Amino acid sequence: MIDSADDIVQDARLRAEICIVGGGPAGITLAMELARLGKSILLLESGDLAPADDVQSLNEGEVADEALHSPPDKYRPRCLGGGTAIWGGRCAPFDPIDFEARPWMDHSGWPIGFRDIEQYYPAANALCEAGEYEYDARLAVSGGMRPLLRGFTPSHFDINRIERFSCPTNFGARYRTRLQTEPNIRVLIRATVTRLRASRDGARIEGLDLQNRNGIGFTVSADQVVLAMGGMEIPRLLLTSDDVHARGIGNANDLVGRFYMSHIAGTVGSLQVNGPRDTVWHGYDVAADGTYCRRRIALRPEVQARLGIGNVVFRLHHPRITDPRHRTGPLSAIYLAQSFISYEYAKRLVSDTPPTLSTRVRHGVNAATDPFSTVRFLAHWLRHRTLAERKFPSIIIRPRTNLFSLDFHGEQVPNPDSRITLGAKTDRFGNRQVRVDWRYTGLDIETVARSFELLRADLAERRTATLTLAANEPDIETVVRRDGAYGGHHIGTARMGASAATGVVDPNGKVFGVNNLFIAGSAVFPTSSQANPTLTIVATALRLAGHLGRISRPVSRVGIVEDLLATG
Repeated sequence: MIDSADDIVQDARLRAEICIVGGGPAGITLAMELARLGKSILLLESGDLAPADDVQSLNEGEVADEALHSPPDKYRPRCLGGGTAIWGGRCAPFDPIDFEARPWMDHSGWPIGFRDIEQYYPAANALCEAGEYEYDARLAVSGGMRPLLRGFTPSHFDINRIERFSCPTNFGARYRTRLQTEPNIRVLIRATVTRLRASRDGARIEGLDLQNRNGIGFTVSADQVVLAMGGMEIPRLLLTSDDVHARGIGNANDLVGRFYMSHIAGTVGSLQVNGPRDTVWHGYDVAADGTYCRRRIALRPEVQARLGIGNVVFRLHHPRITDPRHRTGPLSAIYLAQSFISYEYAKRLVSDTPPTLSTRVRHGVNAATDPFSTVRFLAHWLRHRTLAERKFPSIIIRPRTNLFSLDFHGEQVPNPDSRITLGAKTDRFGNRQVRVDWRYTGLDIETVARSFELLRADLAERRTATLTLAANEPDIETVVRRDGAYGGHHIGTARMGASAATGVVDPNGKVFGVNNLFIAGSAVFPTSSQANPTLTIVATALRLAGHLGRISRPVSRVGIVEDLLATG
């Protein structure tokens, strides 16, 4: 069932077998899988069924360098479904090398291996509605996917690696009926956890303090508690809960909030492809189940090890929208319509160049002189994106010349000085807001720069294309600073470790020193990989559900200690 905490009476006490805090992909996956295993679940979600401004303000905070990182209330919808409410749907598994302790990368290595997660990827793929768990371009589509660049066989990269796309699936909307009808799950929306209450010896969580939208306070106690609120909100709650643990729960070694990673990502370069236009296929192929699939240019693991750099992928991309010299009507139409594009997408598409009258005029000329392409693009977008249930994943526009740019999506190495802490300002419940101090390292820049040069050399050796930095890109670090931290990927702030000296949680996601507190989601990832985190968030949530299912005692339903709901 789904209830509202607005109906809770003051000082009510709820009792649960397993209490999950956070209704995003990790929390919803956990709830559904644990219910399937016969466990009784109370799922607490601070937001409503859909995003709302009044509760979204709870995500506000400060950023140390606003040029490098978005405000904390962006990319984090506080509602049932969490980040999947604005998710683009990109799915790709982590690579085996991501789990390894790499001598050239400090603080790398997971206490579990790729095989420990791989077994959960097929089920995660199904929950994300990304089709079959197959990420090889030669097998994902009948007869194989079309080549990205005809005849191109690079020495340093694998071009048979792909990404698959979810609908994109909003977990809150897609699984709402299941949450509503599942007898072992009770969802309580508009229920904000303000503090965790530890036992006197600090070894257990005895209760959770909550408030509803009207400021009515109540408590929850549970045999097991799971925090699944995302990589910013989890450290905030742990650090706020300092009544018994003076430095915050799980923070005896000052690791909570540290190692904050996103991805080093953006658009770079000028890629002039040789040969006719049909030399290039930078769009999507469609699998038999309707899933959109796309090739990537992935740096081989042996090259990463030989050069001592991180993991990275490239994608072929249209020219920078902001530069009217592309002479492509649809791109200019997008530039002119940027005020109608959501923040999350406009930031990547057009925000690096403030619009001027001169550039507007030149883009207007492009749109006027290439009207048929613009109309075709708009018709395609309306049919296959706006009105489609499984949406066309992104803007794919073939430029009027064979001139492209490159999207890059690189691993950010773990850095203890990149961190989430508590700021000076407080929210309406009196809790301190987050302060984001996101930092990149020299190895992050080197990963992208060395990989860019390797790709340039591979393309030149085979006379496939000419790759250079664009005129306004003096070096890779300038590009990284221009694009900054990648949006909604909040990783590593409660990292998994072999011991309390190296992590906040153990290999099963349990907070060191607290016997009934677990953490789910990308906050526990020790490294960020090249891949978007959602698929691995769901896979690790399934793994955690199996562990909790084994250690939890069966209970018939969510218990009630006192009156929970007002009777009117």
